[in-house]
Amino acid sequence: MTGSIISPQQVMDRFTARIGSGIREARISERREGKKKNPHYTIWLEIDKELLRPAIEILMEIRFPHLSVIGANDLGDSIRLVYIFSIQYGEVKSEYMVTFAVTLPKTDLTIPTISDLIPGAVFGEREKQEFLGVKVVGIPDSRRLFLPEDFPAGVYPWRKDETGIPPGMVKDLWASRRPANRPAPVVEIKEVSGINAEPAKESGQSPKEDN
Repeated sequence: MTGSIISPQQVMDRFTARIGSGIREARISERREGKKKNPHYTIWLEIDKELLRPAIEILMEIRFPHLSVIGANDLGDSIRLVYIFSIQYGEVKSEYMVTFAVTLPKTDLTIPTISDLIPGAVFGEREKQEFLGVKVVGIPDSRRLFLPEDFPAGVYPWRKDETGIPPGMVKDLWASRRPANRPAPVVEIKEVSGINAEPAKESGQSPKEDN
């Protein structure tokens, strides 16, 4: 069906037929915006992590998708990863979002890479490793992308548990890698003077307009 326009329900039917047993939740949401109230659709599929790559491959069979973002959230005892794609990208009134949600227990924070399918995904995967401690299996580049090399190992800024940023670290974050013998910068306070503007009149005119 590559190259043809396909409806959200047809996409959902394809997933249901191929991976239905591994779908935990599925829904199609519709919203209407603007003067003409044109419909905008979003497909949401919560799936087992083993089905992430097969689900993306199904999407690629229909029409090569555009990866918008890989989102994430700490849910307490688990981490939810959200892969948001745009399908039929650029097609007027026919473009819509397809979201795959995968919930990982913190006892097993591993997920297979999708960078061989969607090369640009590697940057989002590296981000999730750094900020949430997710282990992306098979990632071609696991170097840090956002945090400095001397950032403490085992500390993940987006986590809400004991592995997140400790209060003491936030307090002294400004001092990171700052030489101990360097004095704090002096902040010069400038006084503002010579302003004699009269208040605007009740008519709404400014003093300049009144003249």
